[in-house]
Amino acid sequence: MNPQMRFTLEAQDPHCAARAGRISLPHGEIETPVFMAVGTQGSVKALSQEDLVALDAPIILGNAYHLYLRPGTETLEAAGGLHQFMAWDRPILTDSGGFQVFSLDGLTKVTPDGVQFQSHIDGSRHFFSPEKAIDVQHSIGSDIMMCFDECTSYPATREHAEKSMRMTHAWAARCKAQWESLGAEHQALFGIVQGSTYEDLRQESARTLADLDFPGYAIGGVSVGESKDEMRRAVEWAAPLLPEHKPRYLMGVGPPEDFLDAIERGIDMFDCVMPTRNARNGSLFTTRGKVNIKNARYARDFEPLEPAWPNPVGGHYTKAYLHHLYRCGEILSLRLNTLHNVFFMLQLAVHSREAIRNGAFPDFKRAFLEAYTSGE
Repeated sequence: MNPQMRFTLEAQDPHCAARAGRISLPHGEIETPVFMAVGTQGSVKALSQEDLVALDAPIILGNAYHLYLRPGTETLEAAGGLHQFMAWDRPILTDSGGFQVFSLDGLTKVTPDGVQFQSHIDGSRHFFSPEKAIDVQHSIGSDIMMCFDECTSYPATREHAEKSMRMTHAWAARCKAQWESLGAEHQALFGIVQGSTYEDLRQESARTLADLDFPGYAIGGVSVGESKDEMRRAVEWAAPLLPEHKPRYLMGVGPPEDFLDAIERGIDMFDCVMPTRNARNGSLFTTRGKVNIKNARYARDFEPLEPAWPNPVGGHYTKAYLHHLYRCGEILSLRLNTLHNVFFMLQLAVHSREAIRNGAFPDFKRAFLEAYTSGE
């Protein structure tokens, strides 16, 4: 098939593997590197779709597992897909639900055919095969869908990591066959590299998936408890073996320092719940490091939260006011904090793209991290 997704590599930093590009999808274009806000159940928590447009979020995530359980594929199909259901006309990427299924500790049974699991909502039993995961995402109507994979736990013995990886490869081939049988050329399918913390397995996984010729590729099984050095090595082992002319996505990684490390190693796409989750807990990103807005020190701090990268929250509201809202449990606190953190990550991507196009990404990264780790 010839999927309706095009990736154009527009710039390569001469000093590292960082690259800037553009992904064209049925619902719009995405400049890369890109941060993708997570809207697990058809909603980025605390934000409206109008908020996301105002922040110029180019793409959001949905999750097949959660949307399959609620509102269900029949409802989504009747609505005309997730875009229509949630009134969002920009691109959507859906995770296959593999990570969520495998995180249901004690509620799953894995077989070569797929995974039987119990709903975390009501205990009802369900079964996801690779084919089912593709069918569910097809009903959702996402622009990019992910293969159903076995997300290897950490730590993992080599034997377990290899068995898990080979299961992922077999399922990837089945996902691709189902995708092709549906004629879903308007939805690009990405394969997912596994292999845990083992160099040869990561490399074998990258080569195997490259041979399957997916429209794009992801590196999965990271940010599951391993050290930052182990995560960096997993990217270093796999990314150079993935096709240069196709997008590369690092799943579930969002802290600013990890974001920049992965860009430097050739990654184009990122998602993470951490920026929105941290926001709801009062932890805010700034160019001078994290601000724990609940701390008493901010009760009379009348300076704006983020003067360097001004935005409707960080450049307008004082830290004292944001502290007050959080301490009072005001709903507005959740919204403003989330607006700020999502904007911050989107701006980090914008500045990264600019630095790559100027051939100065290592300098930008160094200067950013010096300020970010220095604290207020």
